[in-house]
Amino acid sequence: MHLAEVLLAILLIVVFVVSLLANLLVVICFLYSAEIRKQVSGIFLLNLSLCNLLLTAFNMPSTFLAVLKAQQPFGDCICKAVGFLETFLTCNAMLSMAALSIDKWIAVVFPLSYSSKMRYKDAVLMVGYSWLHSLTFPLVSLFLSWVDYSSMYASCTLHVTEETEIRGFTVFTIVFHTASFMLSLVILCFTYLKVLKVARFHCKRIDIITMQTLVLLVDIHPSVKQRCLSEQKRRRQRATKKISIFIGSFVLCFAPYVITRLIELLPFVKINNYWGIVSKCLAYSKAAADPFVYSLLRKQYKKVLLNIVNRILKRELYPSSGYTSSLDTENDYCMNRAN
Repeated sequence: MHLAEVLLAILLIVVFVVSLLANLLVVICFLYSAEIRKQVSGIFLLNLSLCNLLLTAFNMPSTFLAVLKAQQPFGDCICKAVGFLETFLTCNAMLSMAALSIDKWIAVVFPLSYSSKMRYKDAVLMVGYSWLHSLTFPLVSLFLSWVDYSSMYASCTLHVTEETEIRGFTVFTIVFHTASFMLSLVILCFTYLKVLKVARFHCKRIDIITMQTLVLLVDIHPSVKQRCLSEQKRRRQRATKKISIFIGSFVLCFAPYVITRLIELLPFVKINNYWGIVSKCLAYSKAAADPFVYSLLRKQYKKVLLNIVNRILKRELYPSSGYTSSLDTENDYCMNRAN
C-alpha cells in the first residue's frame, strides 16, 4: 500500500469510530429521555441518526476494504445491495437535515402557531415522504443495473460501464443530485436565513434595551458595563455561528463529492482516484459530524448523557442486594435513636 492509501484507511477508521459512537449516543438519548421523544424535532434527529448508523455499518467498511485490497471487496449481489443502501441513506439523511431546518424555521418565525403547524403526525408524514423520495432513485438505478463497483471512489455506488447507457445515466445523475443535494441546500439556505433574520431582529431589540439601561445607570461600575457589552456582542455572533455551522458543514462535506460526480460525467475530464476517495470520505464525515452539529452539544442532550452516566456510576458504587440495603436501613435507625 502507498502512503496515500494508508492515510485514507486511517481517515476511514476515525470517521467510522466517531460516527458509530456519536450516532449511538443520540439514539440512546432518544430512547432514554421521554422529553426528547415528545419533541417533534426528535423524530427527524432519530431518522438522521439511524441513516448515519446504517451508512456507517455497511458502506464505510466496504470502502475501507476496497481501499485495502484495491479491488471490489464483495460479490456482485452484496455490492449492489451496498450501493442501493448508499444512494438511499445519503438522500434520506439530506432530506432529514432539510426537515430539521423547516422545523426550526417554523419554531422561530411562527412561535405562537408552532404547535398547530408542526405536530407529531406531521413529522411522521415528513419522514415517510423522505423515505419514499429516497427509495425512488436507488430502485430505478437497481432496475436499470446502474449500481456497480467504482474504483474511482473505492465503493459500490451509482456507476455504468456500457457506453450506450452513458446518456441516460447522465440525466439520472443530474436529476438525483438536484432532487437530493440541491433541494436540501435550497431549503437549508431559505429556512436558516429566515431564522437568522428573526434572531438578528430580536438581538437588535435587546441591544436597544440594554443600551438604554446602561445610559440610565450612571453609577454602574465600568467592568459591569464592559461585561454587558461583551455579552451583547456574543449574542449577535451566536446565531450567525450556528447557522454557518448548519449550512457550512452540509456544503463542506457533500459539495466536493456531488461536484466530482457531476464533473465525472464530462467525457473529456479524468478524475484522480485519490481525489475520488477523499471526496467520498468527506461525504462519510457528515455522518460523524451530524450528532455534534444537531444534538450532542445541546444542553438537553448533555443533561441526558450526564443522567445516564450518573445512573451507571450509582449502580457500580452501591450494590443493590437486599442484605446490604437492610443493613444500611438498620444502621441509619440505630444512629437516629442514639442522637
